[in-house]
Amino acid sequence: MSQLALQQVAVSYGGFPAAVDVSFSLEQGQIGCLLGPSGCGKTTLLRAIAGFEPIVAGSITLRGQTISRPGAQLPPERRKVGMVFQDFALFPHLDVQRNIAFGLDAMNRSARAQRVREMLALVELDAYAGAYPHELSGGQQQRVALARALAPNPEILLLDEPFSSLDSELREQLAAEVRGLLKRNGVTAILVTHDQHEAFAMADQIALLRQGHVMQLDTPYNLYHNPHSEFVAEFIGQGNIITVTVNEAGVLNDGLGTLDKGHRHWRAGASLRLLVRPDDIEYDEHSSLRLPVVSKSFRGAHYFYELALPDGQRVPCLTPSHVGINPGQQLPVRFNLQHVVLFDDSRCELVNPTA
Repeated sequence: MSQLALQQVAVSYGGFPAAVDVSFSLEQGQIGCLLGPSGCGKTTLLRAIAGFEPIVAGSITLRGQTISRPGAQLPPERRKVGMVFQDFALFPHLDVQRNIAFGLDAMNRSARAQRVREMLALVELDAYAGAYPHELSGGQQQRVALARALAPNPEILLLDEPFSSLDSELREQLAAEVRGLLKRNGVTAILVTHDQHEAFAMADQIALLRQGHVMQLDTPYNLYHNPHSEFVAEFIGQGNIITVTVNEAGVLNDGLGTLDKGHRHWRAGASLRLLVRPDDIEYDEHSSLRLPVVSKSFRGAHYFYELALPDGQRVPCLTPSHVGINPGQQLPVRFNLQHVVLFDDSRCELVNPTA
């Protein structure tokens, strides 16, 4: 029995479909993520799981109990769902320990105090029990919000863009820390975010959404290396999709290289769409393929280049930072085509789904 299961769920606002035919499930202790651009339906689905939005089709079950179906839903306060909001929603007039204790009214004083101590230790804020939110850093406030949501021992934890107010470096760091904390304690959770780096740092399974539809439900690794559509390929990771032609031997036009023998799904002369990641193009000082540098960006250990193909299309490339080629000059490279993803240009469908 899954901890959480959504079966063909649909949510509408005034007849406008905000989520359509959404199905996924999480086992006990798994961390899921609803990922996608603004307006794709991810927060709507989170609100439906929490009980704040009714569904118009399908069902939502928690530990085998149906908590939402068309025309009937369990009230939010009876769902045993914990929630961490985007702005943390801490009470400014309460110190840390009283913020954490806020949802524990059903416990007696002794049990409540013990639970607060456990939560403070869990998020490593014992020394800040008497501090007020304005005296804490953003990361510390986030941990207080997490402790408060976990204190009532919810069946599932919902995190609505919980790191969005923090800087990018801290976001990824905290996402990894929160994942470790949840995993150590066997907490089932769902993260909502538009930031793929947060999603990768936290989630076991990611549902990538577009206009209310799940475009792909998969592991972070598979979303990156085995996208099922051009939308997924372009949304996840850095990379460009270029149009190429291929002959019977698998040789691409303009001397870009030869497809790996595992790629068998093409016709000679066919037009294919090739997903090119920065790590698919390798600097090789001995290569005869030299592409002009359009732009160059220093990334510390690497330079990030945008290169122009002979037909004007552009591709990304990473090189070690000691390789310094200026815009207008040519960079010697070779295409590593062993694990590239191809799409049929006429249908925009994945050609090599097992690559």
